[in-house]
Amino acid sequence: MWEKVLGILRKISYDFGYGEIVTPTFESLGLFFHSVGETTDIVSKEMYSFLDKGGRELVLKPEGTSAIVRAYLENNFTVKPKPVKLFYIDRFFRYERPQKGRFREFHQYGAELFGCAAPSADAEMISLCMMMLGKLGFENLFVSLNSIGCPNCRPLYRQKLITYLKSYEAQLCEDCLKRIDKNPLRILDCKQATCEKIALEAPIITENLCEDCAIHFESVKKYLEILGIHYSLNPKLVRGLDYYNRTVFEIITEDLGSQGALLGGGRYDSLMKQMGGPDTPAVGFAMGLERILMLLQEQGKVSLDIKPVDFWIANFGGETLQESLKLAKELRDNNLSVEMDLDGKGLKKSLENVQKKNIPWMIIIGEEEIKNNQLQLKDMAHHTQQTLNKVELLEKFKK
Repeated sequence: MWEKVLGILRKISYDFGYGEIVTPTFESLGLFFHSVGETTDIVSKEMYSFLDKGGRELVLKPEGTSAIVRAYLENNFTVKPKPVKLFYIDRFFRYERPQKGRFREFHQYGAELFGCAAPSADAEMISLCMMMLGKLGFENLFVSLNSIGCPNCRPLYRQKLITYLKSYEAQLCEDCLKRIDKNPLRILDCKQATCEKIALEAPIITENLCEDCAIHFESVKKYLEILGIHYSLNPKLVRGLDYYNRTVFEIITEDLGSQGALLGGGRYDSLMKQMGGPDTPAVGFAMGLERILMLLQEQGKVSLDIKPVDFWIANFGGETLQESLKLAKELRDNNLSVEMDLDGKGLKKSLENVQKKNIPWMIIIGEEEIKNNQLQLKDMAHHTQQTLNKVELLEKFKK
């Protein structure tokens, strides 16, 4: 199932013009402080950090985008034709409470598009997400959509939000109290019941956008409508990482109720510059693969047509085992799949294996077959058997 899902994701990625990138398992600790943000749960609570033998502070990667931006800058992707489109299938590490579909070591698929600020890039990225989830088998999908502004309009909104939140300071959870001055938008994303209730009446960011952000957001919505993608505006959607700006989104399936979010992403136009590179707009998303697979299994969405190997070779040890090894290699050299009795335990044990593994053909090599330069071929479905030589066997199945 894992391979089938990855095959679908890779195929659609290539169809949209994305190339695969692989980054190291560990990165510099400072990378995530500067990109993800000190007040995020990932940095403040969840990173696995350590000193290496050279005394450098390293971290097991908690997310993919920052590592890809680092690789993009170090490997001179800045000179490539824009947009640069990259995807990854990678493993990450976060010290959080394991629960159903969530692990401390986990895998994500993600895609990043660098070098295009147009709202059509946001819409195409969302289209990529919708196509992937649809091809995997999810139904009743829609986009939960918001804009969180830019450095021009967000400071004014931020001040409005802080003023509002301070009037409820006594009711906020401990984490949100720390966030008020450092990152008040994250309070809108808090899952504590009291904080959620306070967030309901908070100022709405889309009512406080600058003209450029408002035009960008309207264009994203228009392009989604052109693409026939159903969306719902969610003014409380902010995403969990500090580097996002303007468009943020989640893809939801109505089939899973309150737990229906399948992936999330958005635009992060200032991250490249923040990390020492040229001013480069970007948009991307990520999805947790363990959870996607769990949901597909629970809903029976991925059918597994596991093909058994073509042949099982039965033998009786000694010289018959040696001949079986030679024949197995020759069949594999001709793109046929083979298993064989490596212990030379004879016919009864081989028949048991063939039936359990649902293998369609069994080849029998005994001393008599070796003497006559022949072998027995048993058709397991039709319960028939024929005698033929190696050349005839290859001619029969190479077709």
